[in-house]
Amino acid sequence: MPHPFHRRSTRRKYSSRKPGELWHKSRDGIPDTVGVLIRKENGVKPRILLVDDEENILKQLRWALEPDYEILIAQDEYEAKRIFEIMGPAVVTIDLSLTPGNSQDLSGLRLLEYFLTQAPSTRIIVITGSSDEASSLQAVRLGAFDYYSKPIRLDELKVMIKRAFHIHQLHQRIQQSYPGSAEGFHGMIGKSKSMQEIFRFIERIAASDVSVLIAGENGTGKKLVAHAIHNLSQRKDNPFAAVNCGASPEHSLESELFGHERGAFFGAYAQKRGKLELAHTGTLFLDEISKLTPALQVKMLRFLKNRKIERVGGTQTIDLDVRIIAATNHDLLENNVFDKDLYYRLKLVPLPPLRERKEDIIPLAHYFVKKLCRGRRSPPIMLSPEAEGALLMHPWAGNIRELENLISRAVVLSSHSVLKPSDLGFALNSIPTDVNLKFAKKAIEADFIKKALSKNNGIVSRAAKDLGISRVNLYELMDRYNIQIQEFKISRSSERQQMKTGEVL
Repeated sequence: MPHPFHRRSTRRKYSSRKPGELWHKSRDGIPDTVGVLIRKENGVKPRILLVDDEENILKQLRWALEPDYEILIAQDEYEAKRIFEIMGPAVVTIDLSLTPGNSQDLSGLRLLEYFLTQAPSTRIIVITGSSDEASSLQAVRLGAFDYYSKPIRLDELKVMIKRAFHIHQLHQRIQQSYPGSAEGFHGMIGKSKSMQEIFRFIERIAASDVSVLIAGENGTGKKLVAHAIHNLSQRKDNPFAAVNCGASPEHSLESELFGHERGAFFGAYAQKRGKLELAHTGTLFLDEISKLTPALQVKMLRFLKNRKIERVGGTQTIDLDVRIIAATNHDLLENNVFDKDLYYRLKLVPLPPLRERKEDIIPLAHYFVKKLCRGRRSPPIMLSPEAEGALLMHPWAGNIRELENLISRAVVLSSHSVLKPSDLGFALNSIPTDVNLKFAKKAIEADFIKKALSKNNGIVSRAAKDLGISRVNLYELMDRYNIQIQEFKISRSSERQQMKTGEVL
């Protein structure tokens, strides 16, 4: 059966089009560019998207990778977005020096963020010039799997791509084997006071039907919060729809949200229901709501007031029952460009950045290590105290997404069972010795306390005796390291038996 996007011969030269320029569209509205540049396969080969505006590099990469992968090619950012949305590649390479083709194009870093927002499991390798290390590191902080500096050495790049596919497949297996993991709060890990308060707030707000605004930096888990609110609400068995407001131009976004009637605009050959209609009786998640134009802000405010919409080009009023959950990584009131009435109709849920909840860094790291090691036949992997100290010192500009990406690479690439700072990409000489020892000491101290409590089934008096300190001192240390006694308590029957012997907590 022919590939649905294979419309023209792959012999057409790339040079017949300019970056940012689309060839004529086919009858179903998909650019023939996709058909020309996507290799026809039977679906068994893993799919990789190569984004670069240099024809020679694309030819070189295609020649090297074609035997093992299904190749998708984009020469500008707009085209890359279209192909990504249609084909959903597991791995993407992006040239950060990509030349913008038109005003709608994104920069290389913005394109990286767009891909990860659309599909966080995508493994992205950025390719940079030999002197552009700052951009490379920024890309990794934003969630890139790895970076590679020109000149390109195909053997090295092929190994990196193979590792990227390996990690992606590992994540897919974990998600299939452990759907809806019971660990944490609806997929969120957080023992810090700030996150515990947010978890309680989520439970309270989910019970109501108020519209919500989740505010936080990239990678803080806004989409997880949205899903948690939906799953804890009375709408949990009804639709959950999502729209990225920054991924489409204004006219397309209006149609995506509100739908359109046949003939509403050029290309509207049939009636289309928008995401608001599709989410009827359920929840609509509006990511990057700051990207809504003033006109769309007014339409959304009108919907929140009367719960009615009209499709683009239509006159029929449609009553809807939809809960709105929005998310942003900007201060919406900072530049007076966001409608204040709309803002104040949304109940704010602020998410702190990872650097402000340092006590969650190590539990998150252990959670990711444990998740990635499930199903492996090799010995379990642990973090050394030095590695934990390095993690605590890192600024985490990319927040939880950056941490997960870093741990994923370390687990796959490490050849030993204890991860050191170098395995995580940290150089020991870049960490001040006194600070490193300080964090290492804390990590070791907390580990000793946990082992003593575990050995003694959560009986504080016994654990304190083993550690050679008083019960009061042990309680103080447990409070300092946010160690919860419930994690180590024995069953009630065993507890009653031990209480008979005079042992107390």
